Amino acid sequence: MGTPDFAVPALQALNAAGHDIVCVYTQPPRAAGRGKQLRASPVQVAAEALGLMVRSPASLKHAEAQAAFAALNADVAVVAAYGLILPQAVLDAPVHGCLNIHASLLPRWRGAAPIHRAVMAGDAETGVTIMQMEAGLDTGPVLHKVTVPVERKTTGELTEELAALGAEAMVAVLADLAAFLPEAQDHSAAIYAPKIDKAEGRIDWAEPAAVIERKVRGLAPFPGAWFELEDERVKLLLAEVIVSPCEGGRAQFGQVLDADFTIACGDGALRPLKLQRAGKPAMSRDDFMRGRAVAAGTVLL
Repeated sequence: MGTPDFAVPALQALNAAGHDIVCVYTQPPRAAGRGKQLRASPVQVAAEALGLMVRSPASLKHAEAQAAFAALNADVAVVAAYGLILPQAVLDAPVHGCLNIHASLLPRWRGAAPIHRAVMAGDAETGVTIMQMEAGLDTGPVLHKVTVPVERKTTGELTEELAALGAEAMVAVLADLAAFLPEAQDHSAAIYAPKIDKAEGRIDWAEPAAVIERKVRGLAPFPGAWFELEDERVKLLLAEVIVSPCEGGRAQFGQVLDADFTIACGDGALRPLKLQRAGKPAMSRDDFMRGRAVAAGTVLL
């Protein structure tokens, strides 16, 4: 049970490990692109390529959908970024219940955007948790965790890494389920990771450079941190912190300090490494400035 690219490695790994996948559940096709054509989810595309049965109900709340799920007589349901609420009847239907691949080290970062929030918060490490699902939001007992360093990775890079690790972890758990004893979470240590709101993407240059740099990585590649350069909105996809710019203490927040596009922040300064203009591909700072020069003294909003 999954929908986006994050869930595809788990599906492929389970199939490669020889499990009998009786059905794949995913969200219905959505309108996408300029033509608003219906587009199947990445999981549906992968499942059909493997010749697997696919169901895409809009909801699992109705008795008919729950009965159809129970009729599969599944041993276990593997869930990865499915995006639909699983009612208790669904959670209880498989013999061994529903196991979730969650992209954080639970109980830290329960909720919809655990990778984004870990990067933006400056966490030194994150990982994947294999969890026994229950009615609460990511509250179930933990079976297995795998930890990775965050370093200077973007959300996009971490998503790919954790998707692969989650797939490996789930295959390992299912290979010897009895060996992975469920451990209750410490609910007092839980932190919620709310869905990213597009309004969060606007850069506030009054914040410290280190905070802005984490936001840039946390929102890359989507939805992207952004600023206004005169009449144009520009996404900032990668940047480096400049600790002590010579004019940083006297400059206005958001002011461009030099020909290298160093930008004054509330504490320190930031230098873009990768940017994206509206309707254009991502590009390096040098390529960006060849297309649109930014003079020292310019104030970004």
